[in-house]
Amino acid sequence: MNYSIIVYIIGWILRLQTAFMALPVVTALIYREKDGSAFLITMGLCLLTGAALTFKRPSNSVFHTKEGCVTVALSWIVLSLTGALPFTISGSIPNYIDAVFETVSGFTTTGASILGNVEVLSHCILIWRSFTHWIGGMGVLVFLLSLLPQIGGYHMTLMRAESPGPSVSKLVPKVQSTAKILYTIYIGMTLLQVVLLLLGRMPLFDALCTAFGTAGTGGFGILSDSMGSYSIYIQVIVTIFMILFGINFTFYYLMLSKKFMPALKIEEVRYYLAAIVFAVAVITFNIRHLYSHIGLALKDAAFQVGSIITTTGFATTDFNQWPELSRTILVLLMFMGACAGSTGGGIKVSRFLILFKAIRKELLLYLHPNAVKKVKMDGKSIPHEVVRSTNIFMSTYVLIFAVSVLIISLDNYDLITNFTGVAATLNNIGPGLELVGPAGNFDMFSYPSKIVLIFDMLAGRLEIFPLLLLFSKSTWKKF
Repeated sequence: MNYSIIVYIIGWILRLQTAFMALPVVTALIYREKDGSAFLITMGLCLLTGAALTFKRPSNSVFHTKEGCVTVALSWIVLSLTGALPFTISGSIPNYIDAVFETVSGFTTTGASILGNVEVLSHCILIWRSFTHWIGGMGVLVFLLSLLPQIGGYHMTLMRAESPGPSVSKLVPKVQSTAKILYTIYIGMTLLQVVLLLLGRMPLFDALCTAFGTAGTGGFGILSDSMGSYSIYIQVIVTIFMILFGINFTFYYLMLSKKFMPALKIEEVRYYLAAIVFAVAVITFNIRHLYSHIGLALKDAAFQVGSIITTTGFATTDFNQWPELSRTILVLLMFMGACAGSTGGGIKVSRFLILFKAIRKELLLYLHPNAVKKVKMDGKSIPHEVVRSTNIFMSTYVLIFAVSVLIISLDNYDLITNFTGVAATLNNIGPGLELVGPAGNFDMFSYPSKIVLIFDMLAGRLEIFPLLLLFSKSTWKKF
């Protein structure tokens, strides 16, 4: 284990955290809010610690998969622990565990909250909550890679450990250039949404917070009813952009490069959009009797489907009151999630495609034992290693899910609350059903349960294994 390079990168993460907090400080100055001092104190601590850790570049820059996973996991933990300080220092969330829960929920783009009334918070605290979504959406280490010179030439190790999905490939030969392309697309789409929201007469502050939450597919709202108070135009814009941010960013790169045919051949995107259309159609039909006009039912159905499948977590209505069929579809979409390589969470559409194709292959082998069959996606054979890792991921996911539900059941809440609470955190969605539905929050859970849910949020965002490696003795051995 190369400890020196890990410490060096974490030092840069702390320096980045200092830069990130400049936005809420500026916001505090504009609105003349005293909570800005909490960010200044935290910035000072992060800057001093980060400067100390990056004072000397490590002589040994060897950086392999083990170091990559540990660095990613520790970086996200450090980001969360320091990002929670302004909440506690300002008194917005006095209890530090609650503050960490809120911050982890922000950085992992989950959107689960322990706050009952967000409208009492200051503007600088609100924009920090939403900005953590934007930071975590594409990945803070991906951002770091786009700025730092080569870290021993092992950029791809970090990107694979942090990027969501079963596999990550370079868009261009240099990984640093790939990171820049991803963030260019990310920033461009965010700015476009801000402009469109402003055209709908949404205040600039609201537009920025909403765009941050949409781009990161996070879902922290600045109003207690999430998006319910805004106009139909704004809700439609948010619906469209939630769905767009759930698409694999490789698709956008290919489209911008005028490689239209390769882009249209991406199976995951086609099935993702097909699942949305199907779910919206069924739910609209199922809830039509609850609305005065079918158009309103379609609007709410599309918004909630887009919000849940992309794991954004915004809401325009309390879907916990919908019929069982609609609620069941939303729960299934929680697990499916968005595309790999997007800012969305969940298991990912590509993993389900790989699993279904692998099952079909096994069925054909039962019928024709001597046949040679390969699992293919987008016309290319999928390496056995990818299929194997997908199976292992699913097995580990189910185990963590079951253990989490079992532990938080000690709080003695109903099964639907516990089940969807874990689903909402492990899949980085935000709202679940019953007590953790759109009209509820996670504050009623005990602190041990909140710690479990914090673990689930981090595990879900980091694709489980980088976080689990921290608990393995062999990880920390020097070979």
